Amino acid sequence: MATTLSGLTGTATAASTAAAVCNKYCDTRDPSLSPQDRQPVSATLSGRSVVLHFDDTDAMGWASIANGAAGDEVWLDRSMDGGRTWTNGSKLGDTSVPSGGNSWRTLMYNVDDWNVQGVGALRACGRVGTGITCTAWARTTWNAGDRRTAAATALMMSFDRTTKLFGGNGWWTSANALTAIIDNARVSGMGSYMYAIADTYNKNIGAQGGNFTNEYLDDTGWWGLAWVAAYDRTGDSRYLNTARADADHMFANWNSTCGGGVRWSTNGNYKNAITNELFLQLTAALHNRIPGDTTYLNRARNEWTWFQNSKMINSDHMINDGLNDACANNGQPTWTYNQGVVLGGLTELYRATGDASLLTTARTLANASTTRLQSGGVLREPGEGDGCTGDGPSFKGAYVRGLGRLNTQLADHPYASTLSSWANSAYTKDRNPLDQYGPHWAGGAGSTDYGCQQSVLDLLNAAG
Repeated sequence: MATTLSGLTGTATAASTAAAVCNKYCDTRDPSLSPQDRQPVSATLSGRSVVLHFDDTDAMGWASIANGAAGDEVWLDRSMDGGRTWTNGSKLGDTSVPSGGNSWRTLMYNVDDWNVQGVGALRACGRVGTGITCTAWARTTWNAGDRRTAAATALMMSFDRTTKLFGGNGWWTSANALTAIIDNARVSGMGSYMYAIADTYNKNIGAQGGNFTNEYLDDTGWWGLAWVAAYDRTGDSRYLNTARADADHMFANWNSTCGGGVRWSTNGNYKNAITNELFLQLTAALHNRIPGDTTYLNRARNEWTWFQNSKMINSDHMINDGLNDACANNGQPTWTYNQGVVLGGLTELYRATGDASLLTTARTLANASTTRLQSGGVLREPGEGDGCTGDGPSFKGAYVRGLGRLNTQLADHPYASTLSSWANSAYTKDRNPLDQYGPHWAGGAGSTDYGCQQSVLDLLNAAG
């Protein structure tokens, strides 16, 4: 239980040698000047209560220790990467309960460093003798006023300010995370993190194959769609031009194996679902944004004709991973993203052509996947693990993004309640005090990282 320290007197001394952060106010502001005292998390040690306090108005926090004795120590840690490290923010305001006292507090410190795009978190820590305890990490409501913006802010804690990629060096997963951030700005109206668009682009335009291409054509497709989203949000033509370069790179890898389709890698001829679904959505999206285009529309139509006849859509209206050497369905898992990207592609192609049969097909596919991929009433990835690193944790986000776009296009919005139910479950059962989410939207043990965070942000964006 958090302890209110109203009437507590005395001034703590800032002990950390970390450089002071100055936003609205500089670090080491007196907590008595705070217009509020929200206490989101606490911890106990040897009968002492260690509490994290927030001034949400000014985006600052302080730590307190109560029910203790002289010599008990209290401080703040500040992390700029979601609690993974805090080397440059260790033991902020470190102070000890004075002689004759039993409660004490630090001065106030900023949560974020707005001057260097630092998206931060604080925790309160206390020491009694040789024992140490710390609260969970948490932050103020700055850029986290509702569950969508809070999830976006938690995701931005994983945006590496050096590489300008999420998680330090995530490639196609960074494209998905950036898309989720852009979509969040669109649906929530919060544009605080739009700097990530230009930062990512300027830093990485020459990486790998240039123009966000490489030997994996699905990677290229993810980036192409990210730049379409960036163009929609900013109107900057360089993003649309890069999306065109990505689509052209993919088309250069369309070949006659299995009668057509874009190969997965330049080092082979494997034809899989995700690469071709991305090509469908990207080419249709480009047509919808380029006046007078016929080239990308023809490519999108040819893609859908080939995909429909490819046998990757099975008798359950679910899409397996790809084709085997005999150009037959390989029976590999029906990953969630294979069920979702096609919905976004068909929605874009419908916008391009007005062909209502495309929405009919999309609804059939969505009805199958929303039924077959649920466990306990909540979306679950086939073989879903407890981790949030690697490729798999991003899959569910791509699925709900596509489902959400189809749902918006359909007049009766048939999947709104499903998306809302999944979002409510994740928010209630799969979230920590820092608004970081794990892999299981129905709840259960699991880690946190940017893959899971991107997926849940996509969900919250789609659910509204």
